[in-house]
Amino acid sequence: MNSAIFRTMLAATSFAVLTACGGGSTDNGASVSSDKTFGALFSSGDAATTSTSSSAANTSAASQQRLNGVTAAVAITPEQASRFLAQASFGPTASQINAVAASGPAAWLNDQLNFGVTPTYRSYIDALSAAGAPASQAQFNEFFWKRVVEGNDQLRQRVTFALSEIFVVSFEDGTLAEHPRGMADYYDMLGKNAFGNFRQLLESVTLHPMMGIYLSSLRNQKESGNRLPDENFAREVMQLMTIGLYKLNQDGTQVLVNGAPVETYTHADIMGMAKVMTGWSFNSTDMSGNRFLGNTKDPDWAIKPMVNYPNFHSTSEKTFLGTTISGATSGAADLKVALDTLFNHPNVGPFIGRQLIQRLVTSNPSPAYVGRVAAVFANNGAGVRGDMKAVIRAVLLDTEARTLSANTGKVREPLLRLANWMRAFSATSASTRYLVPSLYDPIHGLGQAPLRAPNVFNFFRPGYVAPASEVGAAKMVAPEMQITAEPTVIGYLNYMQNAIAYGVGTGFDVKPNYQNELALVDNPAKLVDRINLLLLNGNMSSTLRAQILSAVSSVQRPAATSTNAELRSRLASYRVQLAIFLAMASPEYIVQK
Repeated sequence: MNSAIFRTMLAATSFAVLTACGGGSTDNGASVSSDKTFGALFSSGDAATTSTSSSAANTSAASQQRLNGVTAAVAITPEQASRFLAQASFGPTASQINAVAASGPAAWLNDQLNFGVTPTYRSYIDALSAAGAPASQAQFNEFFWKRVVEGNDQLRQRVTFALSEIFVVSFEDGTLAEHPRGMADYYDMLGKNAFGNFRQLLESVTLHPMMGIYLSSLRNQKESGNRLPDENFAREVMQLMTIGLYKLNQDGTQVLVNGAPVETYTHADIMGMAKVMTGWSFNSTDMSGNRFLGNTKDPDWAIKPMVNYPNFHSTSEKTFLGTTISGATSGAADLKVALDTLFNHPNVGPFIGRQLIQRLVTSNPSPAYVGRVAAVFANNGAGVRGDMKAVIRAVLLDTEARTLSANTGKVREPLLRLANWMRAFSATSASTRYLVPSLYDPIHGLGQAPLRAPNVFNFFRPGYVAPASEVGAAKMVAPEMQITAEPTVIGYLNYMQNAIAYGVGTGFDVKPNYQNELALVDNPAKLVDRINLLLLNGNMSSTLRAQILSAVSSVQRPAATSTNAELRSRLASYRVQLAIFLAMASPEYIVQK
């Protein structure tokens, strides 16, 4: 069988699978593989990592796991471990599945939340610049994939990516595209604050010059004559980053008055907040107009927090969200009051909590789930509001996160599908740099790339509902469907077909290692079970399993002779590649359960 025949088989069989599945089966209980079978798949070739958690740490983690009545056993099944890792990392690996199955999610979270300092994006770019390579967006992409595949701080990396889809800046902005070092530092800032306090995260986002450029708060001047302060950041920090458009109950449902939702802010509130955001510009002790306007830039201006220039800051009274600031206070003092007001607004817990649940676990969490997470945001158990560690634990250890139901799940973002494949099959970079270019092109890539959202609303909105859809009729949302259309589906299938067969990146720099899968090639059932666990977290339906088994078995390998070793090797690879592709093309995979 030559490669052209194999490609035709992939395309034809994937169409059959997609048609037969009809949008995805929920027959998750019909898998023929037992927990013992899944465990046995990793008894050779994949050594489980040993948990470094001490018994004291496990006890502490278990206590955290009981937060708000959430309780789970320490040891879990491999399927449960795989599903947890799909939510909490960029994808499970065989060794991590074994480790989490043995120690439980709480112990893994405890280790991850206390993980030490890791290399930063900016340090990677600075090192390349020192070696003579000008800073570039390509370097940011390289390090992103390096951290995805090799990073041991998987939870921080996954949460950072989630935050980048809430606190959006984008290389699509022409000015930001010229400052990859600043963009790398912005992403580092999100990572640094991912396990800190939301109040500090909000302030760090507000004062970062990349956000200042993106939402035009940098060099924003006070009102004068017919000129009014720019309202861009003032509006979006409320609408998208903290409180949302409508008042919420603590379970995330809308507050209704006479059956209608109640807006959280008015244009007058935006105007008041916009005055707070005047006078902020390049970091300096020089408060001159030239420095404010950027005519004497510091080489590190793109990474240093903005500072306030008194001569350009509004001295008029500022009223917003029920708070009034006199005109006599400083710009820094005004900002503190504004951010404290936003941080303490009752909407923040359910608004941010729901989005973190959507990015990590499920698109349609129940009000009770949102309410439990919002309660932890309000008080971590020690009287602290906005503790991100506690919030992340609440999101990932909640009973609803750890239990499958008919409404559980989310569409896997295209970028997360590629990351899952890389990690599941031990991809490595020949150059060690992961030379994967931007995948933003939906036809020749995945239609998604880190820090490449088309606008401040991200690639998709948290409340997106496709017009005239079953999801809409069921009063549910499917955010990721906003970037799902016929061209992107075809683009994804084409991209993954080539990736699975040859690798990805410049010169196919990043290649998978199918050694463990090839060892099972003469036992298609075990091969499919392994792929089921690594990619579908053990949730493959009996129908899909039978279809993939049939396709794999149709690739006939002749008995070994002294002259056909190369043919048998090639056909073995075809079997593995076909099984992986059909799994990743299926609706059951596309929807992360």
